[in-house]
Order: sequence, then C-alpha cells, then structure tokens
Amino acid sequence: MCYHREKLRRQKMDEQAVKQFRDYMIEAGRRNREQKYEKYRRLNAFCEKGQILFTGSSLMEYFPVVEMTEGMTEKKVYNRGVGGSTSFEFLDHIDAVLFDLEPSVVFLNIGTNDLSRPDYSHEGLKERYRSIFTQIGKRLPDTKVYFMAFYPMNEAKMSHPMAFGLRTNELTTDANAAVKEVCAEFSFVEYLDCNEGLRDEAGRLKEEFAIDGVHMWPEAYALVLEALKPYLEAL
Repeated sequence: MCYHREKLRRQKMDEQAVKQFRDYMIEAGRRNREQKYEKYRRLNAFCEKGQILFTGSSLMEYFPVVEMTEGMTEKKVYNRGVGGSTSFEFLDHIDAVLFDLEPSVVFLNIGTNDLSRPDYSHEGLKERYRSIFTQIGKRLPDTKVYFMAFYPMNEAKMSHPMAFGLRTNELTTDANAAVKEVCAEFSFVEYLDCNEGLRDEAGRLKEEFAIDGVHMWPEAYALVLEALKPYLEAL
C-alpha cells in the first residue's frame, strides 16, 4: 500500500511539474511577443511611411523578404512578423505591426496559430479579418492589401502529433477558403495563393522545405517570392 501511495504521489508531482513548465513556456512566449511589439513600436518611428509591409505571425517573421527583395523595387520593404501571434493579438497590436508605418502596400498572413486553438471556428476567423480590412479601409483608404494564403504543412516532420495543436492541412485549406470569401468583400484586398511548388504529390509541404512541419527554410520562401515578383516589380 505504501508503495502505491508513493507512486501516486510521485505521479501527481510529475503532472504538476509538467503543468508548471507548460504554463511557464506559455508565459515566456507571451512576454517575448510583447517585447517584439514594443520593439516595433519604437523602430517604426525611424521608418519611412508609404512603403511595402509584410506582416503576420512566424510564417511571415521567418520570411527573409528584406534580403530577398533587395533591388527588386524602389520602395523599402519592412517585415513585422511576430512568431506565435494570432489574429486576436494582431488586432490588439495592429498599430505596431501595421498602421504606424502607414504602408502603401500590405502583404498579410495572420491566423494560422488560430487554427491550433480548441475554440477555433472559420466564422470567428472571418469576423476578425473583416475587422482588420475594415480598419485598413478607414485609416489607410489608398492602401492595397494582399492576403497571402496560408502555407501547407507536413505532419510527418513534426516532433509530436500535437506540436501545433489541432492544425491540419485540411483545416488550413478550409481556412484559406473562408478568408478568401472575406477578401472578395473589399475592393482593395486581393487573395494571393503563392503555394505553387511548395506541395508534394500528397498536398503536404515538401519535406526539404519543412523545418518542423510548419515553418519553412529560405528555399521555400524563394518560391513564394517568385509568385510575388509581378506584384512587387509593378510598385
């Protein structure tokens, strides 16, 4: 009996330790994002208005677009991606990641982290995108917005099946369709699918492009940039 009680006590302690560590990592991630928002707020004061902005979550933050677009356009290119952010956070910090720069063109990819939430719904994502686009239309009426379709993923490259929550390729495809509907409601917004060449025969992100199943190496972004070239070179 003593052995079993001790085993249960240790098991409970282990569960508590795991929860404490998980809570610590969540809080550390939140603090890290807050620091990035503050950094952008301060940095934006030194940036030129009316330039090109790429903004969103980690899939935008990982995009080495400043380096890759050098010499491609006369306008400056800024990247305000924040890893781990959701469309909820984007709206909360929309000045730091968008409006402070008063861009003439916005390339936007935000919401993939929403898909990992247990309370995710397509309707909720659509409403948040309507809010983003409506605000842009009111505050930056001459700005053109391009929504960049969410990228495919490769579950086989994940360290754990639940590494990115409930996110799947099927859910990502459906989410793209949902946001595409919202894009069609706004005359200044265009839906762009830059995923040609990223998928394997099964529709997954090609293994050679996948860092962890979701995030991508620069070679993948080079293909994305090829799809963006006509839009950038016209600016």
